[in-house]
Amino acid sequence: MGFHRSSIGRILDMHPCLLTSDPHLHLHPTFDFLLNEVEIPFLDISRSINRCPRLLVSSVSNQLRPALVFLKELGFVGPRKLNYQTTLLLVYNVERSLMGKIEFLMGLGFEFVEVKNMVVRAPGILTLSVERNMKPKFEYFVREMKGDPGELKKFPQFFSFSLERKIKPRHRMLVEYGLNMPLSSMLKVNDGEFNARLFEMRLRMVEES
Repeated sequence: MGFHRSSIGRILDMHPCLLTSDPHLHLHPTFDFLLNEVEIPFLDISRSINRCPRLLVSSVSNQLRPALVFLKELGFVGPRKLNYQTTLLLVYNVERSLMGKIEFLMGLGFEFVEVKNMVVRAPGILTLSVERNMKPKFEYFVREMKGDPGELKKFPQFFSFSLERKIKPRHRMLVEYGLNMPLSSMLKVNDGEFNARLFEMRLRMVEES
């Protein structure tokens, strides 16, 4: 499967129960599921497991398969089907976790079809805590940034950025200089690029004044 010894050690440290599990009964079904139902390429199986070792200790019938069905209904099919980077979504319980994010976004006024498009474009949303992460970010976006929720349909990745380390500091810098910037331009770049854009915008303001 392409696992390095160091990776195996880390996985066993995280889930020592694997040391005593029957490979045929507990591991083979998971590998078979990832290969044949999720359709992860053989060479990417180890990458999926390294990214989320919990896949190996999750029940195929009770957890992984129901999650796959739900995620396919959301739109993770065809070109957007699960890959080694997004198979970690399979370990999130449908009722207790995944549905909560969908209901939160719909509660903000988005239609179900819009929410489906948002989470497929920004799968990381489905791994976030509604109370500790998504809600505080949305409240800051609306109250402090005076943002239009429609912007979040265009850039759902907003929810994946740190509120304290990136969103607030950059927004405050823009406010300080009386500038505006699209969410994607404000957040997707590194600090150096952001500061360069800010400097260019300030220069233009001086030239136009």
